[in-house]
Amino acid sequence: MTCIKCGYRSPKGIILQDYSFCSVCALFAPKDSQKMEEYKNEKVDWKLLETFRKNGSSRSKSQIEGMNSSSKKGHHQARPPMGYSINDGNLKPNEDALRIHRIFSDFLKTNLSFNQFSKQQGLSFNGLKKILTNKTYLGEIKFKGKIYKGNHKEIIDEDLFVRVALKLG
Repeated sequence: MTCIKCGYRSPKGIILQDYSFCSVCALFAPKDSQKMEEYKNEKVDWKLLETFRKNGSSRSKSQIEGMNSSSKKGHHQARPPMGYSINDGNLKPNEDALRIHRIFSDFLKTNLSFNQFSKQQGLSFNGLKKILTNKTYLGEIKFKGKIYKGNHKEIIDEDLFVRVALKLG
């Protein structure tokens, strides 16, 4: 495939809004279709981007090491899950924390199917599953497959979380 922005030819390109991009150009591509038109028309010589291709992914080794170190200290590294906001770099329960607790509690009491319960809660099937299996609500942090003790307040106690997990199967 040939990147529409820089002209780089690679065996696997990334398709965004029906345009083929190399991994570097795709990284910076806007989501808005009007801005995408402007972006693709601003041509770049693929040779100028070669250093980014040689050095791998969008995150440098030092950035990943920094995020890993921060995770070990209990800091969340992604968008906060429902029920939390980020305040001074730390997760803090917000107004949705009560809703999260209620979802866990109501899930244990319901006789509805998982799909019916998710619709009742105004969530997608996968959205509900993500909430009910998210260990962040226990005060933990997950980064690169490892679990660390978070420095945030848990929303769900371990007993409730385990009972929900057992019901999920």
